[in-house]
Amino acid sequence: MEYSGSTTHNTGQHHSASAQTEPLPSCFDPAFLLQKRAHHSPPVVLALRAYVRSHCDTVTAEYVSYQPALSCCDDRQGDALFEKVRMKARGLYKDVRVLHTARQVVNKKIIIVGIMGVTIALLLWISYFLLRASGSPVLDRPRDVCSTVDQGYLCFAPDSHLWGQYSPYFSLANQSSVPQNIPGNCRITFAQVLSRHGARYPTGSKSDKYARLISGIKQNTTSFRGKYAFLNDYTYALGKDNLTAFGEYQLVDSGIKFYRRYESLARTNVPFIRASGSNRVIASGEKFIKGFQKTKLDDPQSIPNQTAPVISVIFPEKDGFNNTLDHGGCTKFEGSTLGHDAKATFRDVFTPTIRRRLEEGLPGAKLSNKDVVSLMDLCSYETVAATPDGSELSPFCALFSHKEWEQYDYLQSLDKYYGYGAGNPLGPTQGIGFANELIARLTKSPVHDDTSTNHTLDSRPDTFPVDSALYADFSHDSLMVSVFFALGLYNGTKPLSKTSVESTQETDGYASAWLVPFAARAYIEKMQCSGEKDPLVRVLVNDRVVPLHGCSTDQFGRCKLDDFIQGLSFVRSGGNWGDCFT
Repeated sequence: MEYSGSTTHNTGQHHSASAQTEPLPSCFDPAFLLQKRAHHSPPVVLALRAYVRSHCDTVTAEYVSYQPALSCCDDRQGDALFEKVRMKARGLYKDVRVLHTARQVVNKKIIIVGIMGVTIALLLWISYFLLRASGSPVLDRPRDVCSTVDQGYLCFAPDSHLWGQYSPYFSLANQSSVPQNIPGNCRITFAQVLSRHGARYPTGSKSDKYARLISGIKQNTTSFRGKYAFLNDYTYALGKDNLTAFGEYQLVDSGIKFYRRYESLARTNVPFIRASGSNRVIASGEKFIKGFQKTKLDDPQSIPNQTAPVISVIFPEKDGFNNTLDHGGCTKFEGSTLGHDAKATFRDVFTPTIRRRLEEGLPGAKLSNKDVVSLMDLCSYETVAATPDGSELSPFCALFSHKEWEQYDYLQSLDKYYGYGAGNPLGPTQGIGFANELIARLTKSPVHDDTSTNHTLDSRPDTFPVDSALYADFSHDSLMVSVFFALGLYNGTKPLSKTSVESTQETDGYASAWLVPFAARAYIEKMQCSGEKDPLVRVLVNDRVVPLHGCSTDQFGRCKLDDFIQGLSFVRSGGNWGDCFT
């Protein structure tokens, strides 16, 4: 972030009332902050926070009249000060600039240190007794700077919402034509969440590929300047496969949100939980439970001493084991290249221009079109790995424009549509097993399915109960896409163009970032309403009420339960499963 005018670095000396203070950039004028709505613009917020961290003394003296100037501050102190500057910009503090004398600074420091000591002691005392009362550890989560329980990830939008399936979850409530709230005359009687795991490191093969790419760029490029200067000191060091700290907190938040939305059921019921067998999926289920259970323990209206939920079923992800939370049992489908082919076609349409620009900025480097996509991948992967709250944007992100992120998002959407959705004749069929399990749960009846269900597990009440009110299943992005298409949620999506970007308005709400971002979640809810004899069903994908196509819907996006099930004829007939082995 560049500022006009000369500045002098903070040397640690206190400012007196007569001392000359370091000139502040115009962007720190509260009126300017208010005009730019900094508190709603994460990129501006983060840039300003970085300035506060490195100019703590000056900003304190100039803008926070009641806070003594600090000779220096670490990131935590700088962040706390910055929040006060933001609040002032919102009009919560008077616009009074007061410089403090050294004596005032010392006296106020002593007072503040004393108050802080008493406050900390009191908080520790309270925390100790809360811990004993709850019987569980106090839940620690990052401050709501970039992510909130209700809204998901907000920082660096809109670009961060265009990272395809590598976008962190963000709420689509404002993209819904139907209110997501539960009508006041209705009570929820059943809720199912189908969730993707949280943000993760790249898979093993991709991580190796990224490491080779970065190594080649560093070996062949003669100089790194401008936007590329960060590569002078950059070393690829991402992990493989497992959740990042940010991804763990995403699922804690998801558990909190699920409890809050369905608290009338959650207070008295324990959800039945399953997970597919990869470590990141299992860990996601465990973090979800942590958020759910802590919220329940904090709810004075919940049943005390009720058993905490556990993951009751974990499906092995291996050949020969039927698993409705991961694909793998359909031989012909597993050999399909339709998704990769569609992705390659569009990749070769939009990346050449980017590739030439990158090569100009990286003299000596020779890149392929695939390399361009890999460098774009690193934007998200680095961001969700850098901090627990996702507040540090990877410098790879700045190498690409907003238009190019729209193209990247569409590229990933093509891959999912032609790989696992309606663009592949066997795509929706991979979701039939879960859809038939859903029917069994909604109707409290045995599972009727001969596709990917595990008959041994689904025939036992301890591994597949049908009388629960709450269910949670944890899976992968690709399987979730297949489930959504099996349920007919995107029957209004026409075959996607492989040569030009189509908006979500043109795709009937289909986009990989809208369907399966990191920590994506779909809610299937059944409700009983006054004046209605039949129970009603509706589906929300990342808080967007998805119009149902197989049955007649009302103004709240709901179908009668019987009509909903009758509309799933593709699912009940087994779809195209018979073609899997021909």
